[in-house]
Amino acid sequence: MSDITMKKLDEYRWIIPPVGGMRVPGMIYSSDTMIGGIGSDESPKQVSNVAYLPGIVKYSLAMPDMHWGYGFPIGGVAAFDLKEGIISPGGVGYDINCGVRLMTTRLHIDEIRDRLHDLVAALFRDIPTGVGSKGSINLSFSEEKKVLKEGARWAVNHGYGTSGDLLATEDEGTMEGADPDCVSDRALERGKQQLGTLGSGNHFLEIEVVEKIFDEKVAAAFGLERNQVVVVIHSGSRGFGYQVCDDYLARMVKKIGKLGFLLPDRQLACAYFDSDEGRQYFAAMVCAANYAWANRQMLMHWTREIFERTLKKSPRDIGMRLVYDVCHNIAKIEEFIIDGEKKKVCVHRKGATRAFPPGHPAVPAAYRHVGQPVLIPGDMGTGSYVLVGTEKAFSETFGSTCHGAGRVMSRSRAKKVSKGRSIRKEMADRNVIVMATGKGTLHEEIPEAYKDIDSVVDVVHEAGLSRKVARLRAVGCIKG
Repeated sequence: MSDITMKKLDEYRWIIPPVGGMRVPGMIYSSDTMIGGIGSDESPKQVSNVAYLPGIVKYSLAMPDMHWGYGFPIGGVAAFDLKEGIISPGGVGYDINCGVRLMTTRLHIDEIRDRLHDLVAALFRDIPTGVGSKGSINLSFSEEKKVLKEGARWAVNHGYGTSGDLLATEDEGTMEGADPDCVSDRALERGKQQLGTLGSGNHFLEIEVVEKIFDEKVAAAFGLERNQVVVVIHSGSRGFGYQVCDDYLARMVKKIGKLGFLLPDRQLACAYFDSDEGRQYFAAMVCAANYAWANRQMLMHWTREIFERTLKKSPRDIGMRLVYDVCHNIAKIEEFIIDGEKKKVCVHRKGATRAFPPGHPAVPAAYRHVGQPVLIPGDMGTGSYVLVGTEKAFSETFGSTCHGAGRVMSRSRAKKVSKGRSIRKEMADRNVIVMATGKGTLHEEIPEAYKDIDSVVDVVHEAGLSRKVARLRAVGCIKG
């Protein structure tokens, strides 16, 4: 149980007043119903700890799906001055650019209901999943470095998708500033054979159905309609990104004593952004972000092919189109109005999603009149939400909102609680076909291990950080 004092500011905001070495207050977005669960672990303490870091601007923030993480809470958001502030691997996370992409189709659920099992089985057979899984692509080191610099553009240039996919991807699938020379040989080795793999844990590929529309205008702009079949992919930078994080944490931990300030937690090991170490980590992190975008691009391309082959329909008949791809674990240089002036800051989002408003140049042209698509996956077999970014998020949370349901149970606890149960059958009883590689994955990912996705989304909707557009219901799922 956290001993941090939280004061209710209004219906959906809770303040942690500055104490000790906190440079700014903490701000948690939650509800009366959920705040007790948030206070049951050490994540509020982590919100407070982040506020100790030099150069932090306005608040140390946390979204309603927050839970304990490494250094920063998962669900944490913090922006830092580029001259006086820091950059921290713990503020990005191990799975750099873990993210979600949503694809629509021209299909309706009644058209594929009797082929659903075949579709899930084909996806499970042909999409590499699981811990340490290897893809069909075995890159040379020189070609891998091109992936790290070009991201999803590399995938499209090699026949995995179209240029239109890039226009519907955050940063068009390529973040500037990558430097493969800042990446270790170990990371390169781990990344060579994992491109085009889904991974394990909470990563998934789901067939979902548009169950409910909340905003007809925005849904139409995104190409969503009721009973439509869609696909959601949740994956990241695999072992490559993990190794980048691990490498730089090890380096930064050794230099904690030379930082010139006290850290309340060694897991907050960091470097000043405007330092050699800080610039090198950022350049390596960008490499991992680009790797993740290439990875999801390839997974989407193969998913298109599997749908066409299994259903024996043409690409035109399937009509699989990328709505958007967002990243959840990243640090980005972005510009905001702070104290009345435009200022560039380094925004850390760890288990948080961009939610940029209408008119922002970073929003794809096709959506600029309504705002950025925000994709929020729920727990296994529940489904997902599509939201849209808002001006309030841009002014209040550095254009950020929640990223998912958020765990309430550790993986080991979930396995213990679900021992002896047939999770696959439980999902089938809920009309969800689930296939997984690892024996323990389904037990680790049981629905009760997560917060209620409806409650999480209600908080960010009512708080104005993003608005509900559509709810999607899962009907088929593959996992590692």
